Amino acid sequence: MQERIPSRPGRSQGFHTDLLTRGQAIAILSSAALMLSIAMGLRQSLGLFQTPIVQDLGLQAADFAMAIAVQNLIWGFTQPFAGALVDRFGPRLVAITGALLYAAGLAITAAANNATMILMGSGVLVGIALSCTTSGIAANVAARVIRPQRRSLGFGIVSAAGSMGTFFLAPLGQAIIAAGGWRLALAVFFGLGLLMLPAAFVAGRADRLANFSASDKDLTLVAALGEARRHSGYVVMSLAFFVCGLQLVFLTTHLPSYLTLCGMDPMLGAEALAVIGLFNVLGSWGFGWLGDRYSKRTLLGLIYIVRSLTMAVYFLLPVSPASTLTFAAVMGLTWLGVIPLINGLVVEMFGIKFLSTLTGIAFLSHQVGSFLGAWGGGAIYDRLGSYDRALQAGVIVGLIAGFAQLLAHDRPTRRLAANNPQAERAALAR
Repeated sequence: MQERIPSRPGRSQGFHTDLLTRGQAIAILSSAALMLSIAMGLRQSLGLFQTPIVQDLGLQAADFAMAIAVQNLIWGFTQPFAGALVDRFGPRLVAITGALLYAAGLAITAAANNATMILMGSGVLVGIALSCTTSGIAANVAARVIRPQRRSLGFGIVSAAGSMGTFFLAPLGQAIIAAGGWRLALAVFFGLGLLMLPAAFVAGRADRLANFSASDKDLTLVAALGEARRHSGYVVMSLAFFVCGLQLVFLTTHLPSYLTLCGMDPMLGAEALAVIGLFNVLGSWGFGWLGDRYSKRTLLGLIYIVRSLTMAVYFLLPVSPASTLTFAAVMGLTWLGVIPLINGLVVEMFGIKFLSTLTGIAFLSHQVGSFLGAWGGGAIYDRLGSYDRALQAGVIVGLIAGFAQLLAHDRPTRRLAANNPQAERAALAR
């Protein structure tokens, strides 16, 4: 029997008040958001280090891009396993392990004098750490703490709070690089990474809360994987998620270098990433709110389409600080807005018992796209001396994914529908 946190009934309709006080729920969710904020803020700022590291160590752009590509691929392959561990044992131990690995990866990168050390630090170790500290963990915590009626909004709020890391860390990293070099900036990032440890410990109090409902109490992992394999809506959602990773990681890795090629101040790249982080707060919260009211599947498809059209317009127009920051704002609104929608879709289709595992499998597709966005962008630039072909490919596949997502279905499994016929009728009506 699970240990229960003492209750104070009636504090908030949004939390499981029979298991948590309002203060306990806020502390757990805030800690999960802080951990996510630091992990994603550090990760999305790594593109700022490409030019100084390549120049200082005499490497090629593809060498650094390969480390980021490997990071994303390892993140994707380890996320389902990290998710399964969280679903089985709870988030605390997994998150603490991830925070330690993250710090170790940054330390190795800061001391690097060759491409292999960068690959091991920013690629392998940070990649594993991200699977243990980011949205898969935060979503599991939120699903345990927040009542079903507010769950999509809860996912969005945690993602929104987690977006603040990029807003602060990208300009901080660029300022330290300009003042003291890239090694000093990575040393500061190492110190910030250690702050994830206490956040992981507090967020881990969600271990004590159940991660299943009546409809999936007896569901096994093998049965859940079978349901997912046979659910065409889940398959389409997972494949479309590939494009999300390709587009976003291409931008975080190569946008600063692209702006430098266009003769812009290096700080503009950091400012663009900060604006993405700021507007991502609005987008994550907004799409979480919308996901509780409208079709998550439709909203997800529209995000992919709007993002792709925005990329096309920006890269066709002359580059300027104003156009770059406007582009960053629009991209920020659609950046992590996918997270509450995908988490919500998985819960609607399968329930919450294996939420982290099933979102982790979908995330593997995202990270294969991330690998191609990071490494492919660098390889295309090294070969052609231009990012044009990479950008064109990103726009085309983004539009394809968006329309495919719009046409997919999001009906719950028969198991869930049998326990909640009203939810089945609502899904069919969409």
